[in-house]
Amino acid sequence: MLQLSPASAGETGFIDNRQCFACHKSHKQTFQNSAHSRAFAADTESGCQSCHGGGGAHKEVAGQENYTGPLKIESFKKGSGTAEDKNRFCLACHQKDARRSHWMGSAHQSRDLDCTSCHQIHTAQDKVRDKRTQPEVCSTCHQDKRLEINKPSHHPIPEGKMACSDCHNPHGSAGPKLMKRDSVIETCYTCHMEKRGPFVHNHQPVTEDCTICHNPHGTVAENLLKMRPPFLCHQCHSPHGPASLALTGQVATPLAIAKNQINYTQGRGCVNCHNQIHGTNNPANTQANPQFLLR
Repeated sequence: MLQLSPASAGETGFIDNRQCFACHKSHKQTFQNSAHSRAFAADTESGCQSCHGGGGAHKEVAGQENYTGPLKIESFKKGSGTAEDKNRFCLACHQKDARRSHWMGSAHQSRDLDCTSCHQIHTAQDKVRDKRTQPEVCSTCHQDKRLEINKPSHHPIPEGKMACSDCHNPHGSAGPKLMKRDSVIETCYTCHMEKRGPFVHNHQPVTEDCTICHNPHGTVAENLLKMRPPFLCHQCHSPHGPASLALTGQVATPLAIAKNQINYTQGRGCVNCHNQIHGTNNPANTQANPQFLLR
């Protein structure tokens, strides 16, 4: 059994990165092109040890067997330690960023995810920071969303024009479902400002939550709708007679006064007349002069 002298055991101070790379050759090329390497370039006493701790004693007995002493450097491999211990090193620098101010208590933190579960530290390109490859990383856990974003109607995520982080903050947020804004609807308005209003005639679900009608990850129905109209409309509005029978408020379907409603509605859908579903300044959420609309 090799026992280090007290002096050697305490030698955990600075060693040059080149001494680390003498053994850890696989990390040399990838790390030298990474963001961390560029960040540490201005400080000669930063580098591997900034995250892994002092390596003096570790280097002294590297490759030898049957030794004791404080030689274990900090490892970020899966199963090597708790998520809290690993994240402590990352947050020493990155907690200063406002985007991580809600990390403690967030959905990912409470499920014991560590930073390296998503991030690649030693590589020149971190997959989770690239729009084209980020969904691949997220879908490692969120496999149901991978199926949805490949449905016929979807945001341009598979095309590499959008990424999960355009709507979600994986490091935590004050909003629901890790939304970047304080609510789902405010997050949607980031891109869909034309739906915001205010309008003379507002559609109540639009002002509450876009996901009442839409599934933002992908659907079979067009326009990310959860189902095709008129079936979607019938979730709130009665298909027989006045809509006020199924929806609270002063809402009525003019066709309900007709003696034979089928003759007026056969082969037509709600959006043939009510095509401004998100709100309008015209009466009854319709076109200004719609055809076949009883007034």
